[in-house]
Amino acid sequence: MKKLLGYILTPIFFLTFGLFLGIFHPIQWVCYKLFGYKAHKSSVDILNFFLTYSQLTLLNSVSFKNNQQLPTDRPIIFVANHQSMYDIPSLIWFLRKHHPKFISKIELTKGIPSISFNLKYGGGANIDRKDTKQSIGEIIKLGRRMNEKNWSTVIFAEGTRAKDGQMKPFQVGGIATLLKIVPKAVIVPVAIENSWKIVRFGSYPLGTLLPLKWTVLAPIEREDKPAEELVLQAENAIKQHIGQG
Repeated sequence: MKKLLGYILTPIFFLTFGLFLGIFHPIQWVCYKLFGYKAHKSSVDILNFFLTYSQLTLLNSVSFKNNQQLPTDRPIIFVANHQSMYDIPSLIWFLRKHHPKFISKIELTKGIPSISFNLKYGGGANIDRKDTKQSIGEIIKLGRRMNEKNWSTVIFAEGTRAKDGQMKPFQVGGIATLLKIVPKAVIVPVAIENSWKIVRFGSYPLGTLLPLKWTVLAPIEREDKPAEELVLQAENAIKQHIGQG
């Protein structure tokens, strides 16, 4: 029944999602070129509000829970599990006051309306996975911006999407590099649930009637712990929350 419904509703979703990407591309351009970062960020935030709630066309619900008292006077490294590309809009929208930036493949900075423009000019790190020196350099630049502007970063520490929802071991490298540049940053795990079910059948049909959930978990202070221990603590917190611990 859900799969049949997906065949009917998926074209409506793609039309809605694509329409917002197309509408906001020139809006982003104008905001960035004429008014600078603040206006551009506002346009990106609003875009991701609409992208997040485009899920309603699939009859999917969106739940974002944050009962934590997160600091606004220091950078945050949000560490999340990764289930689908649809994880991202909600993180941008609901964490907007923390100025979340992403570490993305450099290939994504071309060819995608709105998304490529934001990745290119939004202040994140765009890395070439075939060029280790370039990748580390981009992450270091991001860390410096975090220090200077009090921004935060979202890292999908598995390194790839968990297409069946089963978490893969978290990788330490990017987080360890950021912690060297941003030693005052706090690590905050974010648990994502059911997003993988949107694409369980591939790009068509998409999943319907899903309870999509994002939950911010308790912050993890560095306290001179090695990066490996901090990442493992974040990984275990997310696993426990989603029932894989």
